[in-house]
Amino acid sequence: MRHKFSWVNNQRTKKHSSMALEAWYMEENEEDKRLPHHKNPKEFVSLNKLAEIGILYWHLNPKNYENDEELNKIRETRGYNYMDLLDLCPEKIENYEEKLRNFYTEHIHADEEIRYCLEGSGYFDVRDKDDRWIRIWIKGGDMIILPAGIYHRFTLDTSNYVKLMRLFKGEPVWTAYNRPQEAHPARQEYIKNVVENSGIALEAH
Repeated sequence: MRHKFSWVNNQRTKKHSSMALEAWYMEENEEDKRLPHHKNPKEFVSLNKLAEIGILYWHLNPKNYENDEELNKIRETRGYNYMDLLDLCPEKIENYEEKLRNFYTEHIHADEEIRYCLEGSGYFDVRDKDDRWIRIWIKGGDMIILPAGIYHRFTLDTSNYVKLMRLFKGEPVWTAYNRPQEAHPARQEYIKNVVENSGIALEAH
């Protein structure tokens, strides 16, 4: 098993919290998935709440990503030796609609998913401990880490463009395991270390 977990203080998930990204509970309906899907009234989710389900967050300077000491420190500390860039928009991606449908199909990964938004914006949807959808709106400078085993999906917003940095430990493996995956080792470890430990932030490494 590659995935080990250790408990950390919530403060480590709140780098530059004054620049916090926006997140909220979703209203599930048949409207365009690229719309915000706010509940009425709106129900926002704090960084502490995201930390409770294992999500880490930093706000960095996207205009200086090639020489950013803070980004380099994160990569070194967490062992992210692989990096690539992804421009996601209709003009630059073959089979764009098909890929977007795949991204929006609920799934897990056997490893962390690390995404750093350099330009544009988009939505990561994640399940909370009660299986409710939380929509996370990432914009330029937002870097989030989704733990292995968390159910999630991704879509662009109405801007139809995002430029993402993807980080990984070792050789990249982008395999998605569509729900249900309750027997998957990464899902079982996530349940054990996050869902069954209410209120405790977690860091994968």
